[in-house]
Amino acid sequence: MEIQPTTEMLTWVVMAAAAAMLALILTRSRRKAGTTSRIPPGPPGWPILGNILDLVGFKPHRTLVDFKNRYGPLVWLRLGSVNTLVICSAEAAMEMFKNHDHSTCNRHLNETLKIGGSYTGTITLSEYGPYWRMLRRLCATELFSRKRINDTAPLRRRCVDKLMKWISDEAKEQSDNGVELARYVFATSFNVIGNLMLSRDLVDPKSSKGNEFFNLTSELTELTGKPNISDFFPILRWFDLQGLKKQTEAKQVQVLDIVGSFVEGRRRQDIEGKQTNTKEQKDFLDVLMEFEGTGKDEPAKISDRNLNTFILELFVAATETTNSTVEWAMTELLRQPEAMKKVKDEIAKVVGFERKLEESDIEDLQYLDAVIKETLRLHPPAPLLIPRNVIKDTELMGYVIPKDTQIFVNVWGIGRDPSSWEDSDSFMPERFIAASNLDYRGQNFEYLPFGAGRRICPGLPLGHQMLHLVLGSLLHSFDWSLANGVTPETLDMGEKMGTSLRKDIPLKAIPKPVLMSV
Repeated sequence: MEIQPTTEMLTWVVMAAAAAMLALILTRSRRKAGTTSRIPPGPPGWPILGNILDLVGFKPHRTLVDFKNRYGPLVWLRLGSVNTLVICSAEAAMEMFKNHDHSTCNRHLNETLKIGGSYTGTITLSEYGPYWRMLRRLCATELFSRKRINDTAPLRRRCVDKLMKWISDEAKEQSDNGVELARYVFATSFNVIGNLMLSRDLVDPKSSKGNEFFNLTSELTELTGKPNISDFFPILRWFDLQGLKKQTEAKQVQVLDIVGSFVEGRRRQDIEGKQTNTKEQKDFLDVLMEFEGTGKDEPAKISDRNLNTFILELFVAATETTNSTVEWAMTELLRQPEAMKKVKDEIAKVVGFERKLEESDIEDLQYLDAVIKETLRLHPPAPLLIPRNVIKDTELMGYVIPKDTQIFVNVWGIGRDPSSWEDSDSFMPERFIAASNLDYRGQNFEYLPFGAGRRICPGLPLGHQMLHLVLGSLLHSFDWSLANGVTPETLDMGEKMGTSLRKDIPLKAIPKPVLMSV
């Protein structure tokens, strides 16, 4: 929701004003009589525009922390004609997720996410109902179950081995310029999902298709996270005043074409009998293609469109989380040499230098686990989570929340709340050593990087393994230093907000091989 306060900012204000004038003519307030006095407190808004200008031009997750300090744990905003509630504290999050999860479990989608109706085929964005439950069940039993995670450990190891080789080769070529870590972690995550879904690697970080997909998904996340007049004044959605719908649709077509080419390639191999003779077990594409539903509450078959969209969702979700978290973790460690030394000393003690770090080592690497948890506290992939939508009028903490209210959960602000965290803005992995039972699985409401309740991230079991294996292997295999004269004090910490919270300037660091096998 960020716009640079330059010419683009001026354009936004002019367009918003024009939209407000048109909306004033075409719309009337939809607030129900008798409920306005019982809604939560919030900042006063401009006529028609409401609180739009309070958020535009800033990092909204940071601005909302200021609102929480002024108005309390529940903050009410009016973004154009859209009622919006912000959950700002652990107490408010606990109340919502424990007592009102069902009445707030639908998604509130912006206009760019609705393009082509593709959201109906995803587990993240689809409405809570039979189709969503079917997708969730398939993921839980066929993709993210404990048995499936254990059985697929060798393929993750192979993908991470390639990551180490890529980085080693790139370090030799780039010398003192450093390696752009995110691009390589992206390719590794992408290939892990490729093996789970389609039984093969799909990209190389230097391949044209790999770079194309990386760039397209980056552009898509930025486009879907941009403020859109049509989201604030839905009656204007047909005009696409900023051209965001057109741009997003074009990128989406390109991305789905790439995914479709992967799927069709696998299907051709199956028909020719080449793939079926080499696969040791079914992959997730087999499960999706062979699915037969009841035809009542769930479809008899999954359509090709929904199948491609669902596969795209898994690719994007897995790569975004691993990519951004590993990059932020390495950034924080390079800013904190003492923490870097502690985590590398722990890995050396547990694993040594005669073998590679394996997933079986994860339970013994407590400081590595603390580093990842602390990174997710300070840099959650989705700082406001994916917005929820209120299904029916709901009473929350003594306030009435009307039906169709959009809900943001500011997990970025909750994770930095001084009432829950000592020295809350500092990177201190030790806090998670002292509180070893504090986890990101949705039960500790002061710490919700992946949400909670019915819509908690379904890929947590795989994400847990990937984050520890990838970051641990990078730290085990290489000694890292900053490139181009950058120091820990001058290392850029700017954020770029789309649908995920990435580093604004990608991290470049110099790796020096430690293991002989790299």
